[in-house]
Amino acid sequence: MTREEKFALVEELTSVLGDTNNFYITDISDMTAIQVNNLRRECFKQNVSLRVVKNSLIKKSLDALEIKESEFDTVLKGSSALMIGESINAVAKLIKEFRKTSPKPILKAAYIDQSIFAGEDSLETVLKLKTKDQLIGEIIGLLQSPIKNVIGGLQASGGQKIAGLVKALQEKENS
Repeated sequence: MTREEKFALVEELTSVLGDTNNFYITDISDMTAIQVNNLRRECFKQNVSLRVVKNSLIKKSLDALEIKESEFDTVLKGSSALMIGESINAVAKLIKEFRKTSPKPILKAAYIDQSIFAGEDSLETVLKLKTKDQLIGEIIGLLQSPIKNVIGGLQASGGQKIAGLVKALQEKENS
């Protein structure tokens, strides 16, 4: 690969990584051609991008994006593949499902919303992460709960009691 090709590839990787909030660095070394083809097929079905890239080019792209974390220095050794999905845990789900039939891919690191999850042990943690929309929905649900309880209580007791209380309070103020 010529210097110009490497430069173009780093620019492309920088653009791709800059456009996403999450990417995974995995180890797919020692996988047979059949296993890699099956993995690529699953990635295609689930709209996940899979690219085998040299570690030095990944490092240069991360530097260009000003992502300088020591966790990446420790995991960018050996063979690496970048996996990028639309949702934050789509790739983790794919890895877990694929590993039912194959010992790899192994998660080296995941970069999700400016947080780094390094090592195979973090796969379960990443699987449990919720998207921003899911969290907002849960917060709205929690905020609505007390209001619904009050409205439910008011409706259950009937409008007559409330009207009587309001009228009594009003008369008390006037006297």
